Amino acid sequence: MEARKRLSAVAVGGAMLLAVAACGGGGTGTSSTPGATQPPAAGGSDKAFVWALSAEPKALDGAYVSDGESLRVIRQMFEGLVGTKPGSTEVVPALATKWESTDGTNWTFTLKQGVKFHDGTDFNAEAACWNFERWYNFKGAQQNPAVSYYWYTVFGGYAKNEDASLAPSSYKGCKAEGTDKITISLAAPSASFIAALSLPSFSMVSPAAIQKSGDAVEMKGDAPEFTGKFATEAPVGTGPYKFVSWQRGDRVTLQAFDGYHGEKAKIKDLIFRAISDAPARRQALESGEIDGFDQVEPADVDTLKGAGFQVQERSALNVGYIGFNQKMAPLDNPKIRQAIAYAINREALVQAKYPAGSRVATQFMPPELTGYNEGVTTYGYDVNKAKQLIAESGVANPTIELWYPTGVTRPYMPDPKANFEAFKADLEAAGFKVTVKSARWTPEYLDAVDNGKAMVYMIGWNADFADADNFVGTFFQQFNKRFGFENKEIFDKLNAAEQETDAAKRTTLYQEANKLIMDFLPGLPYVHNKSFVGLGKDVQGFLTDPLSNENFSLVSRG
Repeated sequence: MEARKRLSAVAVGGAMLLAVAACGGGGTGTSSTPGATQPPAAGGSDKAFVWALSAEPKALDGAYVSDGESLRVIRQMFEGLVGTKPGSTEVVPALATKWESTDGTNWTFTLKQGVKFHDGTDFNAEAACWNFERWYNFKGAQQNPAVSYYWYTVFGGYAKNEDASLAPSSYKGCKAEGTDKITISLAAPSASFIAALSLPSFSMVSPAAIQKSGDAVEMKGDAPEFTGKFATEAPVGTGPYKFVSWQRGDRVTLQAFDGYHGEKAKIKDLIFRAISDAPARRQALESGEIDGFDQVEPADVDTLKGAGFQVQERSALNVGYIGFNQKMAPLDNPKIRQAIAYAINREALVQAKYPAGSRVATQFMPPELTGYNEGVTTYGYDVNKAKQLIAESGVANPTIELWYPTGVTRPYMPDPKANFEAFKADLEAAGFKVTVKSARWTPEYLDAVDNGKAMVYMIGWNADFADADNFVGTFFQQFNKRFGFENKEIFDKLNAAEQETDAAKRTTLYQEANKLIMDFLPGLPYVHNKSFVGLGKDVQGFLTDPLSNENFSLVSRG
């Protein structure tokens, strides 16, 4: 298990006062929340809104997942203390109306009153602290990175670490003060704690529902099996939609929550269907089977627009990269890593396979973020240079395993197989012998990458927050099994940047870190790309979000 202790996201000005005013199933999965069969008055449309996912959710408890398709569904049912403004990276109140800290260590939240969970129980200070204590006290398989990825990424360890490699937790406790106020204490000041809480993995769940349905998890090899029913048959949050059913292999059905504390959902029934094939998703939109989907292939944009469908653009807050696991020879040899970098024709790939506006990546974070460094070491396409580095490496006839995922499209990787074929040809032209490895995106591929079993692999990152720490801090602040290396200079630089509250000094630290990272070369970033969302002709109110935090309760029909 990885040892991680960090708070990812947007800097909040550190140890100074910060206050924000209030803004004005398992098996066939046929279980439902109490009262879900009764049509609520909240929904304004009788026709369901159907969204196509590229993969089926893993689970419906935010604490247990990190993949985008699971979180897309979870966001509609659950809320955290804070969220993000629709269509923006700005952190705004959600279940907390304001928060403040004088030292960056102890944070006091004032909670919205009168909020009900979908099961009719109250959200209050006691429930909020119960959620934090639940995560902090995870045990057994709950501590596995394949389960509670975002807790250990943001807070590090647990109340009782069951793996010696886990760092002490940065979370110290939560104290309820009356019914509408809590104080969360951290081990040290943080420049990014508030924005980290906007992750859906820190959504508030009903304590009563967890106690009734159970949240047990077991590991079957490297993959989690959710034996408790909360995550698969009975999820209960406070969001605008509530759970109705999960028919495995078919759909997840949600319904507008009549007792929602905010603006009610405009469409009553919301359905998520998993369609892994990109052309099949486009055809489903054209035939009227679905109302929208993400990751429209660039070649289909003009066709859909010409037929009267809507296509919205998502900004490029992402990075696609080839990762190097240095625990596996010959990747522990820096000249081999450099040879791979010079062998890859990134410019040709981006021009051929990505939409206009996509850019060749030179580092592990996009240019829009503070801390980006124009002066990092770059690796232009140079086959002769790659061959020279192989010769200098002392590794005769280097062989590498090149992994790519199947059954998925990602914003940074809309056609994984096409990328793989281009990379394989480039590497072979430079003198590498390439062994092909492929696996389903979930759970096999992600488990292989996250558990350090993949040698050279294609993957990437979509921003959780528009901040440098959420990119390079996530990857390189401590030992990460994906990359398999120890580099104290990089670790220390990123730890200092994460805690630095002076904006100018923090920017400089991240620029220095990016230079160190690209000199060390733990992987090869190759693209920052825009992506596209396809929508039905009568869809109104859909707001494409740079962080994929789309709020489906805003959607209506024309």
